[in-house]
Amino acid sequence: MNANVTSYINDKINWKKELEIIRIILLKLPLNEEIKWGIPAYIYKGKNILGFAAFKNYCGIWFHNGVFLKDEKKLLINAQENKTKAMRQMRFYNLEEIQPKIIENYVLEAIANSEAGKEIKPK
Repeated sequence: MNANVTSYINDKINWKKELEIIRIILLKLPLNEEIKWGIPAYIYKGKNILGFAAFKNYCGIWFHNGVFLKDEKKLLINAQENKTKAMRQMRFYNLEEIQPKIIENYVLEAIANSEAGKEIKPK
């Protein structure tokens, strides 16, 4: 567990419980945890897989190369249409929307995509 990630979560008032649950899910997976760009980031073999953050009205997970995910549950959005090419976001507006098994499946697929070399490099 990264102490800086713990601090990030503890500083959040509105989304603390949701972030704690997301973190528990992610810590069970073969990812390294650190802070990048001021938010918790999860890395696999040196590649950025995802990050998560809390905002005013929601918290969410960002998949750096989420464009390659199958998204069978239709949970991913492009938060910046016509700007973001690869990143996709999964938003949560309440605790009940966080489904550990679904999140785990998306993350494992993102790891597999990384292993397969699927990525769009930022310009």
